[in-house]
Amino acid sequence: MTETIIKIDLNSSPYDNEKIHNRWHPDIPMCAMVKPGDDFIVECHDWTGGQIKDNDDASDVRDVDLTQVHFLSGPVGVEGAEPGDLLVVDILDIGTFRESEWGFNGFFSKKNGGGFLTEHFPEAQKSIWDISGMFTSSRHIPSVEFAGLVHPGLIGCLPSKEMLEEWNTREKELYDTEPDRMPALATLPYADTAHMGTMKSEEAKEAAAEAARTVPPREHGGNCDIKDLSRGSKVYFPVYVKDGGLSVGDLHFSQGDGEITFCGAIEMAGWIHMRVNLIKDGIAKYGVKNPIFKPSPITPTYNDYLIFEGISVDEQGKQHYLDVHIAYRQACLNAIEYMSKFGYSKAQAYTILGTAPVQGHISGVVDIPNACATVWVPTEIFDFDIQPGADGPTKELDGSVDVPLAPDLD
Repeated sequence: MTETIIKIDLNSSPYDNEKIHNRWHPDIPMCAMVKPGDDFIVECHDWTGGQIKDNDDASDVRDVDLTQVHFLSGPVGVEGAEPGDLLVVDILDIGTFRESEWGFNGFFSKKNGGGFLTEHFPEAQKSIWDISGMFTSSRHIPSVEFAGLVHPGLIGCLPSKEMLEEWNTREKELYDTEPDRMPALATLPYADTAHMGTMKSEEAKEAAAEAARTVPPREHGGNCDIKDLSRGSKVYFPVYVKDGGLSVGDLHFSQGDGEITFCGAIEMAGWIHMRVNLIKDGIAKYGVKNPIFKPSPITPTYNDYLIFEGISVDEQGKQHYLDVHIAYRQACLNAIEYMSKFGYSKAQAYTILGTAPVQGHISGVVDIPNACATVWVPTEIFDFDIQPGADGPTKELDGSVDVPLAPDLD
């Protein structure tokens, strides 16, 4: 029987668990050791550590303390792992806890984190999703149900001291170009809410002052939010410290490409079953700088899509040069506008793009001056026909249900 090497208590704070941490630092001790070829189960809090509740009040999303996140289970050491190796991680299975078969999606207030479309959705909103086996639906998003592609939003190995210094230097340089920007350009080290695993008090306090926040993806993996990194995937992580230091968290039941609402997936607590192996000197052998992976052979099958295009001309009509970020934003805005014609509020349509298994594609980056990006919306997730027709759209929703909103406090 597979051993659960990290257990959590959903009724307790993750700060009370020494096998949890919320910062990246090379000196965080391994909380468990495994051998190449071993498989094991790790339990995970949701990424906020239980700050968001299963209710219709979005004030918890508005007031969430983002300096605490993400809460990660680990680090798990692998015997024989050395800097320069590749750690091979097979994701064998992922699931919810029986006592917690629900997840949440949220838009953060522009004053507290923001999101991809924060100028259009500047205040906090939240939707709750009930999980029934492999399917999910929300009381806040009528007429939609889809199969989950369950995955860890965040997984990676500990950085070396040199890598940590590089992260902090380059992110501080970016931050300093516009220090008063809201949302901020980068999340810099912040010791007050750091949880450093099993590190001793004084050592932990010193390390927390330089420990990297977990918000962005980096060379080691981290918060990549790749929806196809699901059960059956195989990931090759660069190793930077002795024993590797594998950590995982931020489990998602489902997500659209880009996780565009920022708290953009269906976030959940749960467990992940993994197996590890090593490729000695794998970084040099394969020229690896960032992780590489093989996708899952088991994915929801949706064969019919409406595909929305966007180009690198922003909402004000300003031309940008081959800007994929702006092109993808325009594709998403076009999809939101389209779905609103069937009775969805724009917040509901935005939520669908963040949670359902929509695909995002970079479709063109050579035809100056416009990049082209596309967002693929699976039509089978709706219980009505959303295809264009000569008679025009039929309003399918009456507006009586919407995504709960919590206005900013003065």
